[in-house]
Amino acid sequence: MGCAAAWALTERGADVTVLEQFDLDHVHGSSHGRTRIVRLAYPEAHWVRRAGEAMAGWRELEAESGRELLGLYGLVELVPGDGATSAAALDACGVEYRALDAADAHALGAVLPPGWSALFQPEAGIVRADLARHAFLDVARSRGARVETGRRVHGLDGVDADVVVVTAGPWAAQLVSGLPVRATRETFAYYRREGPPPPAIVDLSPETGGHAMYALYDPVYGLKAGAHGSGAAADPDADGAPDPEIVDRISQWVGERLAGVDPVPAAAETCFYTSTADESFVLERRGRVVVGSACSGHGFKFAPAVGRRLAALALE
Repeated sequence: MGCAAAWALTERGADVTVLEQFDLDHVHGSSHGRTRIVRLAYPEAHWVRRAGEAMAGWRELEAESGRELLGLYGLVELVPGDGATSAAALDACGVEYRALDAADAHALGAVLPPGWSALFQPEAGIVRADLARHAFLDVARSRGARVETGRRVHGLDGVDADVVVVTAGPWAAQLVSGLPVRATRETFAYYRREGPPPPAIVDLSPETGGHAMYALYDPVYGLKAGAHGSGAAADPDADGAPDPEIVDRISQWVGERLAGVDPVPAAAETCFYTSTADESFVLERRGRVVVGSACSGHGFKFAPAVGRRLAALALE
């Protein structure tokens, strides 16, 4: 979100300095790694509209940076029992999709349990996360932005700027008081899969409508999978390792739900979620401080749209 905010601010002519406490490719926060899911499908129409706004922004960034960032291999969405798919929200927003039966789902690499519903939405897949962060910054630098690494900020009063945009992930609550957020260390795993890139595959939670389990293409191993929001509260300044119980849970799901994938994990890693109770985002201005936080484990896909909202808060 900080990289996207710098891109959006320089787009509007602002004088921008980006401060990063580590190097640009550190693995301590929420944005590292090769891929993230992008999708338009959400059970709520307001998220569908915002995802469409972000998808347009990703295409603009691809054109500006000269880099291919999106891999639109589609999305298979699976919902148990009487749970609602994203169909109603997609209909409300005029977004293409099609319903799947068990044979259709299997042809796309997913096993549809009896009594479940499924749909396929083609404008979905992955964004290449590491490349995207650098693309935002490269374009921002070309417009005059400065990027300073190894610059940890311990308090905002000493930051010499007209406006300070805080996009500090799990460290945000240390800099801005009263944020309604919880930082958790999440575990995900990689699995060996041969063949062309598959669609992203997600199980939706019937209670929340959000991801319960998910899988997406990884260019090294073939597949990345995880259990959304399953990690424990953690300190981002403390060391942490993948949770073996969560890896086992992911592997069981991969074996049951994904056709043709070896359910033995090839590797496992961690990242942080900084979440609000309803998985919404914190985008607000407090005096000269603009807060862009709590992307709640599903925010990466929205980065171009969020960056422009933060720029508007900072400049307007």
